[in-house]
Amino acid sequence: MGSSSDLWVAGTGVQSTSTGKTSGVTYVKGSIEGPVELATLEFAGYTVKDQAFILAPPSSDNPAGTGLIGLGPNNGSRVFEALDREDQGDAVLDRLFRQNTSTPNFLSVLLGRSDDPTDTFPGDLTVGEILPGYEVISSQPKLTVSRVSIYDTGDQHWQTLVDADGIIGSNGKVISVTTGVNTTSNAKQLTAVFDTGFTLPQVPAAVAQGIYGPISGARLQNISGLGESWTLPCTAEVNATFKFSGVSIPIHPLDLSMSDALSDSSRCLGTFQPISDDAQSPSYDMILGMAFLRNVYILINFGDFVDDSAAAVADPYIQLLPTTNDTAEAHNDFVRVRLNREANPSNDTRRAPWRTILLAIGLALLALAFILGVISYIRRRRAARAPVAARVGGFFNNQNTYAPLGTPAPPMAMEVVSGPPPPGPPGYNAGQYYNPYDAPHQTPYGRPYGS
Repeated sequence: MGSSSDLWVAGTGVQSTSTGKTSGVTYVKGSIEGPVELATLEFAGYTVKDQAFILAPPSSDNPAGTGLIGLGPNNGSRVFEALDREDQGDAVLDRLFRQNTSTPNFLSVLLGRSDDPTDTFPGDLTVGEILPGYEVISSQPKLTVSRVSIYDTGDQHWQTLVDADGIIGSNGKVISVTTGVNTTSNAKQLTAVFDTGFTLPQVPAAVAQGIYGPISGARLQNISGLGESWTLPCTAEVNATFKFSGVSIPIHPLDLSMSDALSDSSRCLGTFQPISDDAQSPSYDMILGMAFLRNVYILINFGDFVDDSAAAVADPYIQLLPTTNDTAEAHNDFVRVRLNREANPSNDTRRAPWRTILLAIGLALLALAFILGVISYIRRRRAARAPVAARVGGFFNNQNTYAPLGTPAPPMAMEVVSGPPPPGPPGYNAGQYYNPYDAPHQTPYGRPYGS
């Protein structure tokens, strides 16, 4: 799912048929170009014959066998344009839906966190079916896809409007914004594009300021290879919320900053960054990439077929189901991963009985220690008056003697709570974040920014 609608593969010797046309796709960073070929495509359990794609020459950036499936609208397809807008040039999902008229015309995406301490689900993409357990997404508001001008159909994306006053910053206050899309009737509503091709969401400067500005130690700095970006202490927990059609979508604090991205390991990179010049467009205000999409289950409907006619479709829409709904769990995840310890359970009423038991045991041990201290003192006074030989064969030579009071107490807390303590969490997505731009390939960062 992204701003691209085209399929391309890097390679040679591919079994395909030439169309005699060439085409290319330009991304925010990088581009590919090559002959337009036809071949059989197998995708998501479906088979599409004579699918048009770009056969790009292999390179160091795009090794043979790599490629990208664009899941954007057909209007954004460069291949479609190269083949004179004929059916043969339709984008992958358009071809799939047109040849399988009984398949509901939607795709859904659920992104996971590879090392989340509590939710280790992987990423999923479905075509025409809803993931089990997430059926409630069908009852979520249907967000209208904002259409671009007829003169800019090549810039059509999966985009919709954020609610007015619909972005809440880390201080709990509404972030004041003004749209740059002149066709939007309410200037307080931003147009947001959903794109899995971006790791770091690109947002207006005011939005980034409202999220990171109130954080102690956060600063906007120029980073080599990235430009002006917000950085902050890795121990700083950030909160933000976006609203669509009245539905609040909290962002997990682990998704609001990225560790191991800077040369200074004590500082993290803010993931919602001021939109770069290359990513700006008169058709939208911001691009909500993976750091946002990890917090929703998203369904994109292309429009239902009407009267079995492939040419008659209803309006497309987007549905979002929030997945970061337990703020206490999200906080605990952050503490475990970034602070490498368990969260303070003082506000967790479910642990109150254990807290009471541990307190009682602690007081009992303290009283016992006091009594033992008195007994030890009395015995030392008596022993001081006795011959030395008596002390060697007496109390201090007992095989069941008490350990000195300075010896660490046994781990009684671990004995009271059944089972051993949980293992320490692994690092959060270490080395798993990718180029923040909608690039034609996704390779892990080769080195931290600023190094």
